[in-house]
Amino acid sequence: MSSARPFPTRQNLQIMKLKLVGAKKGHSLLKKKADALTMRLRALLTTILKAKEAMGKAFKDGNFAMAEVKYAAGDIKSAIIESVGTAQKRVETRVDNIAGVKVPVFKAVDMADAPVDYTGLARGGQQVTKARQTFSACVDTLIQLATLQTSFLILDEAIK
Repeated sequence: MSSARPFPTRQNLQIMKLKLVGAKKGHSLLKKKADALTMRLRALLTTILKAKEAMGKAFKDGNFAMAEVKYAAGDIKSAIIESVGTAQKRVETRVDNIAGVKVPVFKAVDMADAPVDYTGLARGGQQVTKARQTFSACVDTLIQLATLQTSFLILDEAIK
């Protein structure tokens, strides 16, 4: 069985030199892409850490606001369940391109204005409104965190 070596002529030497130049250029481009993705991955990691801290603070504020509601208005769980019709927020997705890697981006969209609260000031209406706003901010932070972590996983796979 013969090996697949080209016959050593000047023309084949030129062809091999061009292939070598092309391979070196391709390797260089892939190295630059991997470096860009690694840099973006590190930036995402710091942003994820900040978002997780913000998430913890948002949930802490939300639970405190809920405690205020329970203190001011008592148990309003059944009233809230009855008043909910459709979701106040929706999640939209789009695709972002990071150095040739397609990454989904999630965005929270408010669908409707907040319904009028009938509990009044005497029944803790102000605390209910505050709790609604606090948990709305929690949802926004959670969606941002989902975008960041999804991007992180996809970029990590692309680098590997």
